[in-house]
Amino acid sequence: MRTIAEINEKINRKCAVVWTVEELKTRVAEIGVTKAAKEVDVITTGTFEPMESSGAIINLGHTDPPIKIRRCWLDGVPAYSGFGAVDLYLGASCGVETIDGEELRERGGGHVIEDLIAGKPVQVRALGQVTDCYPRATFETSVTRDTINQFYLFNPRNLYQNFIVGVNGGDRPLHTYLGPLQPRLGNAVYSNPGAISPLLNDPDLQLVGIGTRIFLGGGIGYVAWEGTQHFPLQKRLANHTPIGPSATLALIGDAKQMDARWVRGCYFKSYGPSLMLGVGVPLPVLNETVIEHCAVRDKDLVAPIVDFSIPRRVRPTFGLVSYAQLKSGKITIEGKAVRVAPLASMFLSRQVALELKQWIEAGTFTLTEPVSPIPMDRAFLPQDRWTDF
Repeated sequence: MRTIAEINEKINRKCAVVWTVEELKTRVAEIGVTKAAKEVDVITTGTFEPMESSGAIINLGHTDPPIKIRRCWLDGVPAYSGFGAVDLYLGASCGVETIDGEELRERGGGHVIEDLIAGKPVQVRALGQVTDCYPRATFETSVTRDTINQFYLFNPRNLYQNFIVGVNGGDRPLHTYLGPLQPRLGNAVYSNPGAISPLLNDPDLQLVGIGTRIFLGGGIGYVAWEGTQHFPLQKRLANHTPIGPSATLALIGDAKQMDARWVRGCYFKSYGPSLMLGVGVPLPVLNETVIEHCAVRDKDLVAPIVDFSIPRRVRPTFGLVSYAQLKSGKITIEGKAVRVAPLASMFLSRQVALELKQWIEAGTFTLTEPVSPIPMDRAFLPQDRWTDF
């Protein structure tokens, strides 16, 4: 029906029809797939959820005399410095170190990234490897996003296409990456926002590829590669959506252009720091199949209920549950009613999709043709060999 070039021409003339994915689902229920496909040009999706496999590349700029940084801390959070002399990678889930090297997990890299994006000063402490070209041994200063060179997010794994529901069938509380799980099935937690989530509306990744322009942290970002733990071979329903963790994407974007409203450091009690991140993906309506996929409802999407009380890589499950059931606030497990809460903010996920819609309608955000597809044949390789010491 359309090409991306044709859609961009309409965006540039500010006459493109853009709907959020929730608006699309409502319109399909009213007028059907065929009519909806004729009316709309772009569908916007969004999520705001923890994405701990995230971080920032930072170039501090050279000192005088120069230093070759080999250990570095930003507001007490260790940053990786094993490449260029003043290049750093600050991981979102790395915690603050005390003087004796132990972590204070209440604050981490995600909080430092948020502060830098917000324009706040961050303290730098660095130790150097003294060489003839880099004679300086130590360096301390305060930096902001405006006093450093490059500052961009490079996130190895974001946007899980689907994820799990965590529960605890044991007899003690557990502190997990989904938050606290109460014993004896006291609660359940899920993270994916379901039918408004970007990749569940493009289940075969036909519209999203390397080079796709996206909303990332309130600025413009791009899909850089497949994400780590990318597993598109997950079992799928007849509507092509996966029944558990599946495809992931690596994302990149200029953090100097981002907004701290959409990039928030967070902390999971007795687990560690992470990063709440807003990501929005525009889906061009190239044909009716796009509409068919985007019309998927929460009742048509499922996730596995996983018992975290079993400390193994492959944990037992209590079967599958629909996102409609999850969003009702209660699910039933072995005859017991269990209260449920999401990690993703449904309100802010909707706001991401809405803001991206407004950018496109204003002509400030155009679509890109992927330069290469995301591979859909990746297996998931575990480490089953180990040595006990």
